[in-house]
Amino acid sequence: MKQKELLKETTGSLLAQFGLSQCDITPPIGIYSRNWGAAAFDQATAIHQPLLMHCLYMQPDDGLPAILLTADLGWWKNAADEQNLRLALLSHFDLEESQLIFALSHTHAGPSICSADVGQPGGELISPYLEFLKQQAISCVEMAQSGLFNGSLTWSYGVCDLASNRDLEVDSQYLIGYNPLKEADTTLLVGRLYDKTESLKAVICNYACHPTSFAHENDLISPDFVGEMRNTVERVLAVPCLFLQGASGDLAPRRQYVKDPALVEANGRQLGYAVLATLAQEVHGNKNWVFKEPLISGAPLACWGFQEQIASADFKQNILSVSVPYKKLPRPEAILEEYENCTDRVMKDRLWRKYNTCKSIGDQQEAIIPVWIWKMGDAVLVAQANEAYSCYQTEVRAEFPDYTIVFINIANGYVGYLAPKELYDQNIYAVWQSPYASGSLEILIEQTKLGIQTLLTDETRLD
Repeated sequence: MKQKELLKETTGSLLAQFGLSQCDITPPIGIYSRNWGAAAFDQATAIHQPLLMHCLYMQPDDGLPAILLTADLGWWKNAADEQNLRLALLSHFDLEESQLIFALSHTHAGPSICSADVGQPGGELISPYLEFLKQQAISCVEMAQSGLFNGSLTWSYGVCDLASNRDLEVDSQYLIGYNPLKEADTTLLVGRLYDKTESLKAVICNYACHPTSFAHENDLISPDFVGEMRNTVERVLAVPCLFLQGASGDLAPRRQYVKDPALVEANGRQLGYAVLATLAQEVHGNKNWVFKEPLISGAPLACWGFQEQIASADFKQNILSVSVPYKKLPRPEAILEEYENCTDRVMKDRLWRKYNTCKSIGDQQEAIIPVWIWKMGDAVLVAQANEAYSCYQTEVRAEFPDYTIVFINIANGYVGYLAPKELYDQNIYAVWQSPYASGSLEILIEQTKLGIQTLLTDETRLD
């Protein structure tokens, strides 16, 4: 291929039938919602902004449908709760496992979605809420399915500096908070969904940043900055805006751990304005910005211009199974005994989380991390359940510069952090919280690269 043919912006476009829907999943006041060990309360007292669920239904002309569900929820403490919900959806719609992604925004101001928290204040409301989530998810998919239209999904890269590195070393101790000395991945990926008349139908924001604006002093149910980001975009464009959490294990807002909703909303507007800024130049749904020709002027100029982009209808879905080692973990019974004997409120919360993780893992020595890889026309979507550090997305994107790659953390489950191996000799939260052994993230990165390459070369088996 000639160099001139490579001089173009990296974009991805998919032709298919699409469906959209939205449901309210705001929980009842009084449900157990303690997400911070330092919190002095257990139950939220009011709603800051509603929690939402969105569905993007994609039906290729030649292939199986794919369903992407997003929800303003935190994380799964109990693997069985997530599996019960997702398996119910797979069964109800007669889907293969590869066809469905249920992604959480990772808000830290939402309700508990752990049925094992039944003994906590407001815990009796959790199981009914999980049933409500299942019914809302089914309804959301059905609504999207019933309104299919022919269209195209196109992606564009932008930048937003809301996210900062959050691994801060102070006096030889690692804290989780704004580190101004280390650069963060500020990549923003924006999807634009058009119908066949090129009318904008929806926007997708794919960005890596922990929704931890609200923290231990907050007693409001909230989607965190995601809610105001959506409001900002939707007020201008009058179409739905979906949020996909990226590989944000080491990323969070500079201004976080606050009680004031105004600061949370300011974070959301910052991201929302960045989405709008990215879209400001993207007025042509199916055209790409490419190098045209040199022009001799006072200086030799490189002239670029729009060129019709031929969108692809190619849609493939696969699940990559990545094997990584677990640490040597304590027996769940031992953690439960320690929990029952503990009187410190903060430590008790840590032990309860650790117990649920170790109970899910049992005596396994190796973890199998499923990675959903979808080839969506000229874009690739990568989704997995853990809190991977941002080098996951930066290294994989660097390997495939000619493809737009969507990354989703906390999709179809949750286990723990995936931090770089050089941090494993440090006393840092992302390491001691995680059940994964050193080197697991590096294995995931390399196997994801191989999985994408396999899919792009049209081989059907992923090992």
